[in-house]
Amino acid sequence: MAKFKISAKPIFLLSLLSVTVAACGPIPVYYREGASVARLEEDGLSCKVAALKDAPVENQIRQHPPQYFPGERICTDGRCWTRPGYWIDGQIYTVDVNLGLRRQLEQSCMEKKGYRQVSLKRCSMDEASSRLASQSNRLPPLSEQTCVWKSPDNTLRILAP
Repeated sequence: MAKFKISAKPIFLLSLLSVTVAACGPIPVYYREGASVARLEEDGLSCKVAALKDAPVENQIRQHPPQYFPGERICTDGRCWTRPGYWIDGQIYTVDVNLGLRRQLEQSCMEKKGYRQVSLKRCSMDEASSRLASQSNRLPPLSEQTCVWKSPDNTLRILAP
């Protein structure tokens, strides 16, 4: 029985491309002009916890259907043979069926606290380094130059010029 090797390289490259493109796009953040950064973080955490209580993680295991690749007839110099077909098992993956509901609950909670979700561009390294020192502990007014910086501890900071 012949074995065929499926290359993971195209799948890896496609995954890398999608991650790279996603890293360049705007970032959704909660915003309420003049709110303190500490208050935003506190409200965000309390809303996440409340949403997690109301819609806990519920992972389900699922599987893509198997794929059949039919054989093919190959002829060279009048000699023909048939390469047999083969099956590839469907990939197994998990899905958190409550994820969408949890996000809606968190957004609703933040809206009740006066925040709205906005998408802002990512700060370049130059923008972040020049603006970080001059930022107050309150959320600045939004403008075309406002951007979001992701700190090493994964917190998001809205930076204005």
